[in-house]
Amino acid sequence: MLPIFNKMDTDPAMANFKVLYVLTQLCGLTMIVLMGSWVGVHMGGVGGTDNPALEFNWHPLLMTIGLIFLYGNAILVYRGFRTMRKKTLKVTHAALHMGAFILTVIALKTVFDSHNLAKTPIPNMYSLHSWLGLSAVLIFSLQYVIGFTAYLAPGAKESFRAALMPLHVYFGLFGFVLSIASACMGITEKAIFALGSSYSQLPSSAVMVNLCGVLFVVFGGLVVYLATNPAYKRKPIPEDTVLLTGSAE
Repeated sequence: MLPIFNKMDTDPAMANFKVLYVLTQLCGLTMIVLMGSWVGVHMGGVGGTDNPALEFNWHPLLMTIGLIFLYGNAILVYRGFRTMRKKTLKVTHAALHMGAFILTVIALKTVFDSHNLAKTPIPNMYSLHSWLGLSAVLIFSLQYVIGFTAYLAPGAKESFRAALMPLHVYFGLFGFVLSIASACMGITEKAIFALGSSYSQLPSSAVMVNLCGVLFVVFGGLVVYLATNPAYKRKPIPEDTVLLTGSAE
């Protein structure tokens, strides 16, 4: 995903933003490739309900793409695509969240299937990873519903939207950070189950999963920094004024 930057924006801070934004995207794409490689090379690939162990492997891959990469980019869309009209940005923001939501639902189905369809069924929702992970999903889902109702669906008062915005921003970032924390717990838990005592010897599988965790944290840190730095805030463009007032003045 490449940003569209305003050529007329001469703010020196934007030079740093551009570098960090590109670095964020490279970090995100690398963690997806690394996660795919870990799943494909060390975890046996992916499968369907006829092979619950391989079906599980969809879970970390889809969660990495959806609840980390797409979620993070949905947060950054207003700053990365700063020359687009605000209405277009709202639709793009919602579309990225919808993509993340769909992948998250599929990922949750695969993990419950892998537990329930195993020859010896595995208990669900017993680990801290599962508790925090489900909490992140619930926060993300509520954020989406409330945000869509307030900012895309017609009828919401401007005063209500303005009052809701600080909470929308805070819980959006909180849910994202919670997703990162849960993901780090989850891949560590899976690596320990898969490798047992050999994990301490750092075989290639352990190194790969640890690198995935590091990239999760770096990607998350960059997203939060870019989204909260006031110097990188998107400036209104004339088209926004036309959209809100019906006048170019």
